[in-house]
Amino acid sequence: MSHDHSHEVGNYNRSFAIGVILNIVFVAIEAGYGVFADSLALIADAGHNLSDVVSLLLAWGASLLARKAATEKRTYGLRKVTILASMASAILLLFVLGGITWEAIGRFLNPQPVEGMTVIIVAGIGVVINTLTALLFVKGQKHDLNIRGAFLHMAADAGVSLGVVIAGIFVLAKGWLWIDPVVSLVIVAVIFIGTWGLLRESINYSIDAVPKDIDIAGIREYLNSIEHVSRIHDLHVWPLSTTEIALSVHILVNHDSLDNNFLRKLQQHLHDHFGIEHSTIQIETSMGENDCMLDSHKCG
Repeated sequence: MSHDHSHEVGNYNRSFAIGVILNIVFVAIEAGYGVFADSLALIADAGHNLSDVVSLLLAWGASLLARKAATEKRTYGLRKVTILASMASAILLLFVLGGITWEAIGRFLNPQPVEGMTVIIVAGIGVVINTLTALLFVKGQKHDLNIRGAFLHMAADAGVSLGVVIAGIFVLAKGWLWIDPVVSLVIVAVIFIGTWGLLRESINYSIDAVPKDIDIAGIREYLNSIEHVSRIHDLHVWPLSTTEIALSVHILVNHDSLDNNFLRKLQQHLHDHFGIEHSTIQIETSMGENDCMLDSHKCG
C-alpha cells in the first residue's frame, strides 16, 4: 500500500527568471566593455558567464519538467530529470574550472597585467550580480541538488570576479603580476570541492543509491521495533528526484487485524522523522509455504 505526501519540487521560477535576466544583461555589458576597452579577457569572461545562463536555464527547465504529471509510460513523471540536470551542471562547472586553471597556468608562464581600471570595475559589477543571483538559491541548495548546481555556478563566478578585482588592485598598486593566477587557482580549488561533492551525489542519485542524509539503519531499527512486527525484508530507499525520497519494504506481522490506520501512522513517522515522502509498504501475515517470494533476497 502506498502513501504520497505530494511534496513538490520547490518553485524557484521567480529566482530563475531574475537570475537569467541579470546574467544576460551582465554578459551584454561585459562584452560591450570588452570591445570598448579592447580587452580580450573581458570578452572571454563574457563567454564564460554565458555558460552560467545555460546552467540556470538547464536547472530551471528541469524544475519545470519535474512538475509534469505521471503518465502510463512514466509512472513517476519526469522528477528524475532534476538529477540529470544536477549532474550536467556539475560536469559543465568542472569544465569551466578546468578552463580557468588552464588560463591561470598560462598567466604564470606568461604574466599579463590587468588591462586597466575598466576591467576591475566590470569585474566588480560581476561580483555584485553573481552574488545576488547566488543568494536567490542559497536556501534551496541545502536540500536540492538541482538548485545546488545553479548556486555553485553563480558562487563560482562571483568568486572568480572577486579574484579579478583583488588581483587587479594588487597589480596596479604593487605590480605583482603573479597574484592574478594565484588568486584564480585558490578560488578554483575551493569551488572544486563543492562541485566534486555535487557530481558524486548526482551520480549516486542517478543509480538509486540511498541519499547521504537518509538514516537507513535508523529506519530499519524503527521498523523492527514496531509492535506486532516480527521482522522486515526487501527494504529499499532511493531518490525519486533531487528533493523526494521513496521507500518500499515488506513487513511480516504476527497480528492479522491491523488496519489502514496502522499504515498511516507508520508512513507519517517515516515522513516526519526520516524524510521519506513516498512510502510503499507490504504487510505480510502468513508463514510457511506461502511465504513472500522476495524473502529469499533479504535486505533486512
